[in-house]
Amino acid sequence: MKGLLSFLGLGSAVIRKAYYKGAVILDVRSGLEYDQGRIGDSVNIPIDRLAMNMPRIQAMKAGVICCCSSGNRSAQAVTYLKRHGIKLVYDGGSWEKLQHVIRK
Repeated sequence: MKGLLSFLGLGSAVIRKAYYKGAVILDVRSGLEYDQGRIGDSVNIPIDRLAMNMPRIQAMKAGVICCCSSGNRSAQAVTYLKRHGIKLVYDGGSWEKLQHVIRK
């Protein structure tokens, strides 16, 4: 279904709408990667630190949009967060592409 939404251009619209409703951009890259370039209002929690930051993530009531450098870690993060009860979670893929999606 995700592939179909992207093909139809609906995935971007859903993510953009979530962002403008207050979803937090959660960048799951390492701190070093994050420091080299990021979306201005994003929050950095590296993928290997999601478990210890679950209370912080659970407090993000408007939802979470995960991103990374290529989309691989963001997809893993979405799966992990959904398994741990986070319902409003979106895969934003690459932070550079996501930056264009939310700024349209």
